[in-house]
Amino acid sequence: MRTEKRQGHEGTGPGAITPDGCAVELYTRLPVGAEPDIITSAVPAASHILELGSGVGRITHPLLELGFTVTAVDESAEMLEHVHGARTIPSTIEDLDLGETFDVVLLPSFLIHTGDVRVRGALLDTCVRHVADDGCVLIQREGADWHTDVPRERVDPSGFVVRILSSEPVGDGVDRVHAEYVFPDATWTQTFLSRALTRDGFEEVLEEAGLKVDRYLTDDGVWVRAVKG
Repeated sequence: MRTEKRQGHEGTGPGAITPDGCAVELYTRLPVGAEPDIITSAVPAASHILELGSGVGRITHPLLELGFTVTAVDESAEMLEHVHGARTIPSTIEDLDLGETFDVVLLPSFLIHTGDVRVRGALLDTCVRHVADDGCVLIQREGADWHTDVPRERVDPSGFVVRILSSEPVGDGVDRVHAEYVFPDATWTQTFLSRALTRDGFEEVLEEAGLKVDRYLTDDGVWVRAVKG
């Protein structure tokens, strides 16, 4: 489990901040989106899912309610304290080696876009190491204009605002992204490093790791189902 701050990552706001700049209380407030439906459409019912970077269980809990078995992994013990009903494992993703395989490995939260190429390779190695030969890996990737359509903001129906304030090049294809989450009673920020990947570049990265795209699950190409290849 990692305790020191990840280089290039930081966060501000009330409560505990994880090594990659995520605010624990913020994530307890974020609503469930379309992810459970997307996942359900792509995998067999009652699959055992390894969720990498589960956070507070925003996706975990709906998956449990839908009948899946979930093993939730996160490097933040503070995040995992909010996860209930799933097996929880405090660990960095890149160091995880459980000695077992799963029907589905889930890599959400744009983790594939980490600025460190070595970490990206380690994340994918963890996916390959833990997915069954007949299983699949579900990956969430950035949209095509994610780094160029800035600044931008989205007002959530529940009443908070998400702003991507900037995406500034720092060299070697990596951008420093600054995000802000504004609630009526609190504001959080997160700064992190992100490496943009074209669709072809993304598929090449998967191929290097021993994976291949089975299909894109959403029209915008953000959610992808990959298999061993």
